[in-house]
Amino acid sequence: MPAKPVEIGSLSFARKGDANDFFRDMLYKYELGDKVTSKDAEILTHLMHMHPEATEKIGPGIESFSVRTADYGTRCFWVNRVDGTTEKFSFRACY
Repeated sequence: MPAKPVEIGSLSFARKGDANDFFRDMLYKYELGDKVTSKDAEILTHLMHMHPEATEKIGPGIESFSVRTADYGTRCFWVNRVDGTTEKFSFRACY
């Protein structure tokens, strides 16, 4: 089966594995608790809208993104909503 290209905003990846590598590298360039830069947040916003539970994850709106711990000590991206609430999300679930 040929690789399936992935389009996220203005980014284009030849296959899912390339997108996984890109977002994993982005995730690990931040320390736990860091707020994501506005440039990376723009990409994550496009990605978040592709999540199967985007409406629930976005809630009242996106204020920013951060990197924090998740289940079992792993790290993941968190969406920080405009109402002060937060929600973790998996970038892999988005494509």
